[in-house]
Amino acid sequence: MSTDAPASAMDHRSAVSAEAPPGRRLGLAVIVIATAQLMVVLDATITNIALPSIQTDLDVSASNLAWVVNAYALAFGGLLLLGGRAGDLYGRRRMFQIGIATFTVASLLGGLAQNEALLIGARILQGIGAAISAPSALSLIATNFPEGKPRNRAMGVYAAMAGLGSTVGLLIGGVLTDYLDWRWVFFVNIPIGAAVLVGTKILAEGERNTGRLDVPGAITGTGGLIALVYAITRGGEDGRTDSLTLGFFAAAAVLLFLFVAQQMRTTHPMMPLRLFKDRNRAGAYASMLFVGVGMFATFYFLTLYMQQILGYSPVKTGLAYLPFSVGMGAAAGISSRLISRPTPRQIAGPGLAVGAAGMLWFATLEPGASYVTHLMPAMFVTAVGLGLTFVPMTLGAVSGVRDQDSGIASALLNSSQQVGGALGLAVLSTISTSAANDQLPNAAGTLYRALAMKDFGLVAKAGDALTHGYTTAFVVATVFFIGALLITLFAINAGKQEQGESVPAAHVG
Repeated sequence: MSTDAPASAMDHRSAVSAEAPPGRRLGLAVIVIATAQLMVVLDATITNIALPSIQTDLDVSASNLAWVVNAYALAFGGLLLLGGRAGDLYGRRRMFQIGIATFTVASLLGGLAQNEALLIGARILQGIGAAISAPSALSLIATNFPEGKPRNRAMGVYAAMAGLGSTVGLLIGGVLTDYLDWRWVFFVNIPIGAAVLVGTKILAEGERNTGRLDVPGAITGTGGLIALVYAITRGGEDGRTDSLTLGFFAAAAVLLFLFVAQQMRTTHPMMPLRLFKDRNRAGAYASMLFVGVGMFATFYFLTLYMQQILGYSPVKTGLAYLPFSVGMGAAAGISSRLISRPTPRQIAGPGLAVGAAGMLWFATLEPGASYVTHLMPAMFVTAVGLGLTFVPMTLGAVSGVRDQDSGIASALLNSSQQVGGALGLAVLSTISTSAANDQLPNAAGTLYRALAMKDFGLVAKAGDALTHGYTTAFVVATVFFIGALLITLFAINAGKQEQGESVPAAHVG
């Protein structure tokens, strides 16, 4: 936290105008920032379709396979707050460059990994790089784009990349896995990361603040989240009364308690609790936490459903997500153009209602469901709902924030989504597995054995059980969307001018 008084809105606007790229370079600036955001978010899902190939090639156990996804999400979400503060203290462009470089090197290591330990380690390093670069990317929008339409357009592109990256990752992951090798889902980041690093030369650095990093907060907060996710995952496999499971639950409770207590008394907190005093901002964070559950559930369970139950190839699975990309992009564009007119909840509220309807549609899937009449329209509806939600939530999270807290404010939004997704996926996976195994013990293992033996009667029985598990998870995910809707309707009540052009540049993260 800075010990200096915040600059006035007028002084800061003058500084932005002096440092920001000239008009003809604004397009290049948004391309650099948006491409970095796309790469970082894309990597959260690009490995999903490649997971069966990774499991076979590296002989990864079923329980450890999930950590190829969760290791990235937890490192990303758990350290975003530290990354946001580092950008505030040491320079947002500098930390953006360090984060992208770390992410690119980690991608190389992931592609070269020869065992599951090295791969999971590379995924953690990727998450660290993403945690450093992502909050600085959002803050650089305020530094490089003048308030009003230019900044709103740039924010709209940024928010669209945040949503589209997940879907594009599934498409690219399928193509690379089918036609090249699973290792290319990591190698593809290397040229993109190098290009972004070259492009950062046109970005303005912006102001720095004084203070220090809250390393104890990072350790207790991230450690608590990892312990909690591991406890939930292990509890689903070995039972909630397993001694090690209970030990990790206890460790998570202690670490998270210490994290909150430390944030309350430290002079330089990683997560300033004062940020939650604003009702609109707190509502945006809580809503995004629940939305993260729905997003992770959609990609994870739909991918398993399409490959295990419908027999889709990785490429076909990736292509099947195209309606999601179209719906997300179109809705995000509409939302960014409307944001200065109605209030944020008048956009995000209907968006979450539409998203919940799409999630409930997924809950009606059957083993022989048609792609054209069932999967495709349900994907499009869900994507439209999410696309309408991201822009107002993003603006709601960073509006009215003092300059020294801008990095943290933006990091909290991304962190909410990643942490919500990781925790939600751990819970929903446990629920899905339990529901499937109630109908057929070890349903997933039975499916693979039945396919190997060509026992199609048993294949059908296992498919019924797994589909029941997936649809049960979608029902619970629908409840999370409804929760996000209720939070939005009752907590987010800012007027349109509070989120639009009247917000001073110094107060946007």
